[in-house]
Amino acid sequence: MSDSIVFRVDKFVVPQGARDEFLQRVMATHEILRKQPGFIQDQLLEQVAGPGRYNIVTIAQWQSQAAIDAAKAVVMEAHKAIGFNAQETMQRLGIEGDIGNYQLIGG
Repeated sequence: MSDSIVFRVDKFVVPQGARDEFLQRVMATHEILRKQPGFIQDQLLEQVAGPGRYNIVTIAQWQSQAAIDAAKAVVMEAHKAIGFNAQETMQRLGIEGDIGNYQLIGG
């Protein structure tokens, strides 16, 4: 991947009973992300209509893939410091995720 703008797009199927705990964790993580070098902006979205199965989507815009990689390491360290395991939490809450990095077409 080149050094152009990268969007981190995380889509989740979140059961209603898990929504509050999940969003609390997402918002805490995004507070960390917003302070990292290379962060541009983010959006936290919740589906209100339509047939799609993913009901929570987060989009974070970064200056480069290197910025994403560095931020991921910071988040992992912060989660470790508080004893939080994202994979275990998602499994416990029955959350399914689809995560990827994207670039603009022709951009």
